Amino acid sequence: MAGPDGALGATFKVVRILQAISLIAIIGMAANFISQMVQHNNAPSDVLVGTLSVTCIAVLYCAITYILHMDNNLPFLINTGMDGMLLIALVVVAVIVGKPLSYLNCQVIGSSSVSESTYQLGLELKKSLSRDGAKVQYGNWIGASRATCYEMKAIWGLSIALCILFAFSAICS
Repeated sequence: MAGPDGALGATFKVVRILQAISLIAIIGMAANFISQMVQHNNAPSDVLVGTLSVTCIAVLYCAITYILHMDNNLPFLINTGMDGMLLIALVVVAVIVGKPLSYLNCQVIGSSSVSESTYQLGLELKKSLSRDGAKVQYGNWIGASRATCYEMKAIWGLSIALCILFAFSAICS
């Protein structure tokens, strides 16, 4: 059983708190994007729905394991296995979210060279929405505005940070 005392116990608590903060930030941003898509009568992107699902499960897991750790009822092996499984899920989220983002330069969105192609982007989005039954394509949507691009890069960065934190918490337990 894991104990609340010692350097590893303190490290586990700090890592769990950082994980919870990062997960709640991702949930807030992803839920905001999904809400905006639904308000415009579009089906939300599968990438964002998947991100929201994984992070909601991870927040519940973090809260439960933190409480069990404080009560000295958290088994090492189960905790390490579950942290490893969440690590795999978060690696998948980071890869899927980051694949199109890695090629996107947020600073040039909205500049004069790109603003000339905004009309073309709008046409492509309309074609995509009519073809896909009003489902927002993630790759098209992230380049729609500078704010969207930066927020999605924040989600991507937090996902990568969570991979490191879950690997670290698996090692600490």
